[in-house]
Amino acid sequence: MGSRFDITIVAQDSATAELRINEAIAEITRIENLISEWRPDTQVSKINQNASIQPVKVDREVFNLTQRALIISEITNGAFDISFATMDKIWRFDSTMTKMPTPEEVKRSVAKVGYKNIVLDSMQSTIFLKLPGMKIGFGSIGKGYAADKARQLMEKRGVPAGIINASGDMATWGKQPNGTNWNIGITNPFDTNKYIAIVPLGRDAVTTSGNYEKFVVLNGKHYSHIINPVTGYPATGLTSVTVFGPSAEMANGFSTSLMVLGKKAGLKLINKHPDYSCILITDKGKVIKSKNLKFKLAKQVQ
Repeated sequence: MGSRFDITIVAQDSATAELRINEAIAEITRIENLISEWRPDTQVSKINQNASIQPVKVDREVFNLTQRALIISEITNGAFDISFATMDKIWRFDSTMTKMPTPEEVKRSVAKVGYKNIVLDSMQSTIFLKLPGMKIGFGSIGKGYAADKARQLMEKRGVPAGIINASGDMATWGKQPNGTNWNIGITNPFDTNKYIAIVPLGRDAVTTSGNYEKFVVLNGKHYSHIINPVTGYPATGLTSVTVFGPSAEMANGFSTSLMVLGKKAGLKLINKHPDYSCILITDKGKVIKSKNLKFKLAKQVQ
């Protein structure tokens, strides 16, 4: 999935641990072979290849994942959108970008982005993209989904505890051998060698979206790699969003959406979903938490 996965489990011996970890790797690989948009023979690639031509029959797993993605799009008013994969890559978050794209370029970049042009047929288990050149991609929730599925498999195999870490999208379960919870550090985006909090987790998930690793500075202004799929411009106002909840897939969808929505709308959204909570860090270094977050944080991190 273009990302590093770290798998930590509790087992009675190294042979059992190796067997179970290999099973988790196989499950993650299976999911990549279903939803990768970069491999030409996956079901998602076939959907993209047939945009505006015909519906594509897919496994129920792919159909259901797409259906859940569209639900997130609905509740976020398009701040989350798997058809972002269509977006022309006019923003380059490296040293090669030296000037702002024109308003016309930005408008063209999002012309074919729009989750309402994704048509699902539940009876036939098909997915159809209405517009020619339209694409979908699961880069935003695919890692979280894979982490959830690997955790589910490990639990089914009787593994008592562990962490599936998909490049920061984590699914945890059980306790450490000494009986304590897993402790997860939440990075300070202004000093990545420090944490703003150490959070104890049981059977939980945590994901973070941030603008402090991939960005570009133009005319003295900081632009992050997280693009608003409606406007085509990078999200501004928040430096980092960390979401906690039962599912890494859903937490991932929320963390991306909250970066786009910003502080006020983001908090309003997350507070409607009591199973989830969040930590927001503004561009000014102010730390804000949702009303149902259960641990204390510093008020300022810069």
